[in-house]
Formats: sequence, structure tokens, C-alpha cells
Amino acid sequence: MNALARRAAGLLLSTVCLPFSALAADPQPTHEFTLDNGLKVVVREDHRAPVVVSQVWYKVGSSYETPGHTGLSHALEHMMFKGSDKIGPGEASLILRDLGAEENAFTSDDFTAYYQVLARDRLGVAFELEADRMASLRLPPEEFSREIEVIKEERRMRTDDKPMSKAFERFKAMAYPASGYHTPTIGWMADLDRMTVGELRHWYESWYAPNNATLVVVGDVTPDEVKTLAQRYFGPIARRDVPAAKIPLELAEPGERKITLHVRTQLPSVMLAFNVPSIATATDKASVNALRLISALLDGGYSGRIPTQLERGEELVSGGSSNYDAFTRGDTLFTLSATPNTQKNKTLAQAEAGLWRLLEALKTTAPTAEELERVRAQVIAGLVYERDSITSQATAIGQLETVGLSWKLMDTELAELQSVTPQDIQKAAQLYFTRPRLSVAHVLPEEKAQ
Repeated sequence: MNALARRAAGLLLSTVCLPFSALAADPQPTHEFTLDNGLKVVVREDHRAPVVVSQVWYKVGSSYETPGHTGLSHALEHMMFKGSDKIGPGEASLILRDLGAEENAFTSDDFTAYYQVLARDRLGVAFELEADRMASLRLPPEEFSREIEVIKEERRMRTDDKPMSKAFERFKAMAYPASGYHTPTIGWMADLDRMTVGELRHWYESWYAPNNATLVVVGDVTPDEVKTLAQRYFGPIARRDVPAAKIPLELAEPGERKITLHVRTQLPSVMLAFNVPSIATATDKASVNALRLISALLDGGYSGRIPTQLERGEELVSGGSSNYDAFTRGDTLFTLSATPNTQKNKTLAQAEAGLWRLLEALKTTAPTAEELERVRAQVIAGLVYERDSITSQATAIGQLETVGLSWKLMDTELAELQSVTPQDIQKAAQLYFTRPRLSVAHVLPEEKAQ
């Protein structure tokens, strides 16, 4: 959410003084129902164009995996395109392409999702294809043998050969000592090397059940026509018992942890992460929404405190950022990073100390009402702008439902952000930005290690 606010900041400065009612759009008509087999369906009407997005979300991702069996959720996502009882490998994509549809899939810590964007009168095609692979996926050994090599190469390109991605993967593994979030979504290479098609079959049969999925449809449709199609294609699929999935809870105060990493980078950098709750795990929702605004306050475009004070003011860092993902099914992280301004002979220790000064300032002095309103307007405007897209609306619904929240939160969260006070900001900073919650990584160029 914070990244969207940053991207939109330049265009949205004129919205700062607008009242909340002017920024918030009326909620789109949204309906939910559940089929007899347990498949939950959420339909959101948006009749601006004769287009619809269909998404199927499964409650399974890398945080569900166990040591020695990592990467299964992502590998299964790849294999879901390799044929079922009705069609052969890759044929579903060809059918959709001929219809002018867009399709793809994605895996994360908490979910695996598949989507199609297509003309409203072709929605039944998307349903038929998704229902077919939900019920009768084939996992040809020869297809798996080829695809696992593709996945290994994907890991090399996206992580192993990208220095900062590799550093963050190691950092994240340290920052989550107790929960499954320390597992990389793509899996560890050693587990990819020994993965079998039998393991994938077991993973599919364990989690890919209609009662462990949510079907989200947004666009130029009515709930009645979606319900008719959903019952026709998904209704015959039998529900199955699904393994118990415990919420990934983290130690509240694991103790300060530090790591030094040497990678192929030209510039050093520092990363900080604090173990904090998400909206799904927090007992105090106000403090979580305060963290969302703190992230934007520190890193909300040109006027954020990191660029204003540490970059342009003290010339201490050449770049910095903060991030907080509030929408996870378990406890999450509040992260900050910075690159010291080496042209001014600034060090990692000085950059780290600068980030800490910003956090300590939030603890001792609440932000002014004016600063908070500016930041709040940026965040809310970014959310409203994002949800002009039917795909973004569907993704927000699917993620909320899959992490254990309700889609209704997307229609109430603007009011919840609006209710955060300067004192809530200060209280959240005091509660969460502490050494016992902290992980620190110093990332150095490889030559410095020699």
C-alpha cells in the first residue's frame, strides 16, 4: 500500500486538503455465497465495461510448508498449467489466448491464486477451465522433469544472481525465527533438487479442494449469473478434508539479531526489521493502522521524513525506504532500509543511527495534525486510485478472504485509517520499535570480505 502511495504522491498533492468524503468512493455492490461443497464465491459488480476478472484463491502458500519440503506451493502453481482430464499441457492457455483473455497465476507466503481477465460473455470458459484443474489435475512426470528445471532457473535469475534479493532472503530467514514466513516462496535450492512429482500430487490432493478456495469475480456481471455458472462448473466437485493450518505466529520479542552479508553489490546498505502483528493477528487494530501511516510518513514520496531529513537534509543516505505489509494471515514485519551516502563518506553505522533517530523522534513527539493529514491523504488517495481497476478490486477481495479477514474490510478501511490520531502514531512507535523485536542486516560488497 505504501508503494502505491509513493507512486501516486506527485499527482495527489492537490488532494491533501480534500475531506475524507471526497476521497472515498461509494462501495461497489458486492455479494457473497457459498456452494454446498464449501466453495466461497464473492461477486463485486462493476458495470463500466463489458469485462470481468475471475480469480480462484487457494489457502496454501510457502508458510504452510515444512523444512525439507519447501517450494511445493510454487511448483504446483507451475504444474497447474500442464493438463487435466479434459485438456493437455498448455491447452488452457491457448484457449484463453484465442478468446483475447489475459491469464496468469501467483504464489506467496499465504496463498496461491489463478486469474483470467476476459469478455463478460466468456466467463463460463474461465470457470470450466478452473473447475477442471481443481478436480482432475494431471501431473505428467515428463512435464514435471522439465518444469522443475525451469523453476530452478527462475530461482537463479530472481534470487541467487540478484545480490539484494539474495540478501533479503537471508535476512528474512533470520527475521522470522518461529514462523513459516522464513521460508522463501520459491523454495530452497536443495529442496527443489530433491522434489518429486509424488510430493506435488500429495500437496494438490491435500489443499486444492473447493472448501479451501475462494472464487472472486469482479466486473460487468450480476450475482445470479455468476451463481448459476459457479454451480454448473464448480458445484459437482466434492469437498475434501483439508489439513489444519495454524496461523504463523512469531515471538513477540525474539531478541536483537544481526547478520553481515557480502554480495556482489557496489554499495553497502543496512536493513532493519521489527516483528509486529498484522491486521489479522493484532488485538489493537488502531496500532496496526498507525503502522501503515508511519510507513508512509517515513517514506511517502518527496516529503517523507527519510528523503527530507536523511537524504536532502543531513545528506546521510543516498536512498532509503520503509515498508509494512498489514495483510498477512500471521505476524509480519515493519522494515526499513538505507544506503549510506558514500560520496559524503557516510558509513553504515551512521545510516543505521539515522534511521533510529527517526524512530526515536516518533516515540518522543507525536506528528503534527497537519503532517498526519498530508500522509493520510496520500495513503487513502493511493488506495482509491488503485481500486479503480477491476483486477485490483478482485485481488484485494481474494487476499483479505484468504488470510482470514473479510472482503468487507476494503470498504471500511478508509474510515479506519481516518480515525488514526497523532497519539496512536506515537503509541505504536513506542510499542513496536524496540531492540528486542529487531533484526539488522549489513550488506557489504564482496570485495570488502577479502
